[in-house]
Amino acid sequence: MDGKLREILMRIQTQQIDIDRGLEEIKKMHYYDMEYAVLDTHRQQRKGFPEVIFCQGKTTEQVVAIAQQLVAASERNVLGTRATYECYQALIEHIPVAEYNEMAKTIVIRKGEQNQLGNILVVSAGTADIPVAEEAAVTAEVMGNKVVRMYDVGVAGLHRLLSQTDKLLEARVVIVVAGMDGALPSVVGGLIAKPVIAVPTSIGYGASFGGIAALLSMLNSCSSGIGVVNIDNGFGAGYLASLINQAT
Repeated sequence: MDGKLREILMRIQTQQIDIDRGLEEIKKMHYYDMEYAVLDTHRQQRKGFPEVIFCQGKTTEQVVAIAQQLVAASERNVLGTRATYECYQALIEHIPVAEYNEMAKTIVIRKGEQNQLGNILVVSAGTADIPVAEEAAVTAEVMGNKVVRMYDVGVAGLHRLLSQTDKLLEARVVIVVAGMDGALPSVVGGLIAKPVIAVPTSIGYGASFGGIAALLSMLNSCSSGIGVVNIDNGFGAGYLASLINQAT
């Protein structure tokens, strides 16, 4: 039983508070209503990691206020994705320990030392795919995983990948990020007996249709053991990889 819940039930039992007051406190324990956002403060207990802030579309003031509430409620690291540098600058005035990854567009607020289980390998086909790959890598790291990076090893120069097969074999989960033809996850999937999470990116010329071509290539892969997330969804890949890594 959650420690906070046990405390509230004890206070009800000892008549320090009445049942209605206790129920109200239990309700608030599970979410926090900020009018423009209803924070799922119980997500850490249900899923092992607190709610993540999707900064895009929110005002700077909203991001700062949400981050402050999550830091107060969470025992784990706090993560913000799709964050601008301007948003980060405003946040560090209130939370100086916040860190910004310019490539990944992420904000991380660390809550002390945490275990790094390993390992997850993040692979990018091209340099242009690195921002999405970095979002995946940062997400996995923040969730308590050891992450190894292998960037710019696409199928146009396959020897770059094959020269580092030791990293592929050592990984417990592999995230493969690719735009253009989206072929790299199939190659990786054919080389190893580990779960492969494929991430299509919107990188490519006109016929790539903003990542749809890569997405369809990955969905139609003939290599077994490949799962596919949405276009440019590095966060989703990092989160899924963490669940797989920490469950095995």
